Amino acid sequence: MGFKSFFVRPFAKKIARDIDRWSKEAVNAQNKVFQSLIKGGKNTVFGKEHGFDKITSYEAFKQQIPIRDYEALRPYIERIKKGEADILWKGKPKYFAKTSGTTSGVKYIPLTKESMPNHFNSARNALFNYYARTGKGNWLDGKMIFLSGSPELTEVGGIATGRLSGIVNHEVPAWLKTNQLPSYPTNCIEEWEEKLTAIVEETHQQDMRLISGIPPWVQMYYERLLDKTGKKYVKDIFPNFSVFVYGGVNFEPYRSSLEALVGKRLDSVETYPASEGFIAFQDDPNEKGLLLNANSGIFFEFIPAEEIFNDNPTRLSLGAIELGVNYAIIINNNAGLWGYNIGDTVQFVSKSPYRIIVSGRIKHFISAFGEHVIGKEVEEALLNAAKKTGVKVTEFTVAPNITPNEGGLPYHEWLIEFEEMPNDLTAFAQNIDQEMIQQNIYYEDLIKGNILRTLKISPLKKNTFRNYMKSQGKLGGQNKVPRLSNDRKIAKQLLSLQ
Repeated sequence: MGFKSFFVRPFAKKIARDIDRWSKEAVNAQNKVFQSLIKGGKNTVFGKEHGFDKITSYEAFKQQIPIRDYEALRPYIERIKKGEADILWKGKPKYFAKTSGTTSGVKYIPLTKESMPNHFNSARNALFNYYARTGKGNWLDGKMIFLSGSPELTEVGGIATGRLSGIVNHEVPAWLKTNQLPSYPTNCIEEWEEKLTAIVEETHQQDMRLISGIPPWVQMYYERLLDKTGKKYVKDIFPNFSVFVYGGVNFEPYRSSLEALVGKRLDSVETYPASEGFIAFQDDPNEKGLLLNANSGIFFEFIPAEEIFNDNPTRLSLGAIELGVNYAIIINNNAGLWGYNIGDTVQFVSKSPYRIIVSGRIKHFISAFGEHVIGKEVEEALLNAAKKTGVKVTEFTVAPNITPNEGGLPYHEWLIEFEEMPNDLTAFAQNIDQEMIQQNIYYEDLIKGNILRTLKISPLKKNTFRNYMKSQGKLGGQNKVPRLSNDRKIAKQLLSLQ
């Protein structure tokens, strides 16, 4: 055991005990967060406009605070950008997290002095909790790499502004920075492929023990490492590499490809960070789902996904949720986001403690005929079919084809980039179709009713998805390919690259 792992061990155990304590009383923890938020927001412009002084219960809160997206929040953000204080939260934000919205253009998400521990401490707690529960802390004694956006910050209205991953980089304590790679100048390179080349140069001779990033971009890093060194496996380059940390996408569709490159199965820690808040993290490697971060400055609400666009949707606090229901997740936090729809959907897989899985995005679904297929369903269908047949998939997305050029009934088109083409593509498609039928009764009804025909796979050339993401200016960093869409915009662009 090295010095740092020895030094951190008692602290890691304390964090694990704390997580055990509040996760058993998560509803009480949420009630305390709720009271703290109302008190903190009472004297703000938003609080005065929305009668915070009259809010004494969650029922009263729902009457006063509407659900909103970024566009509805924008007038308040614009006032903050002009230098005004006490708008959404007391004082001014410490940072703006700058993100690219699909409908709102650039978004400026406020991060305050009070909300920053939710982002950095939650990530730290997830890793220290892993150490405490597994006894595996040697990753602290070597190098760690976080494949993320640039840490360079600009100023908007006197507020430091940048990507969330870059902002968090500024919050890393000095004792941990000595372990961290890539270097600051390399991390500031904007062009992803140039940056990746520089990262490989900096790291291929280091004692890398922890690697963190979104799976498709980590895969590119692995491939470049192997090209650079001539080694067969990443484990031959980094013999002490022991834990992979990821968030934002389901790892399972990528697992076989990444582990084939590494040459062994690795422990992994899943997290669920967003610019608006650190939502959940994997607390137990032996349990399904991520522990909802109920004691970290966010008061959560949940709306049945099919009601999210209703004028008066059902709004539930944590104690009222049910298992297996697809909920839109709404956050209220100590950065001044109130009734804020982040666009994600989740399902609870446990109430003791409260654990969730990310099931998709509100706007990423297929319901061309009322089937309402969600991301979780297509991912599980493909994963199960791949396990049965031994097929390895690099990346995929799904879109409806309502008026096929070849005529006949419409269908769901699965655009898949394979590591190796299946021996029998038709049989593989049938496997996926059966998996979809088991998960989505509406899909089954549409096929039986001759409204849809069974799905069709369109295999794509190697690197099609990377080239597509590059063409969109979204190669690398925290960018993700949508799993599905309700139109053919992405499908047409992918097919044009063949």
